[in-house]
Amino acid sequence: MPITIATIIDTDELTALVNSAYRGESAKQGWTNESHLLDGQRIDNVIVLSYLQDNNVAILKNIDHGGCITGCVYLEVKGAQLYLGMLTVSPVEQGKGVGKMLLAKADEYARSKNCNAITITVITTRSELIAWYERHGYVKTGEIRPFPNDERFGIAKAPIELLVMEKPLL
Repeated sequence: MPITIATIIDTDELTALVNSAYRGESAKQGWTNESHLLDGQRIDNVIVLSYLQDNNVAILKNIDHGGCITGCVYLEVKGAQLYLGMLTVSPVEQGKGVGKMLLAKADEYARSKNCNAITITVITTRSELIAWYERHGYVKTGEIRPFPNDERFGIAKAPIELLVMEKPLL
């Protein structure tokens, strides 16, 4: 299963994958489901396309043997740090190591861009997800940010905050 950089021809498939893993009925097959916290979509084609056209952003994609995208991760260089977001694995592929492989490739990408750390944000109430990132070298920074008030990323059912985590690169 090769991991490569996504291009604009992947826009529709990436959008569908991310929405299927985080929202709606299909997301309930996996453990990344956020439907209990947010209504609406996770992302749309306009946002994905803008990411793919941004020189500071790369989206890595994992392809299965049939050529379908089964996982992706958003990477944005911000000075000496890399911001990692939108780590997504198809609900039916979760638990098979795709997320770990994407994280490893993100580490390689960060080093290739001379970044000294990777930062992420995680919904503060997602303790199982925070623990997963901790097992992969991320630490809580203590910084809390508000969830974006933008329906393009979902409609919060209750107040949501984001925990900032960081992984130093040696």
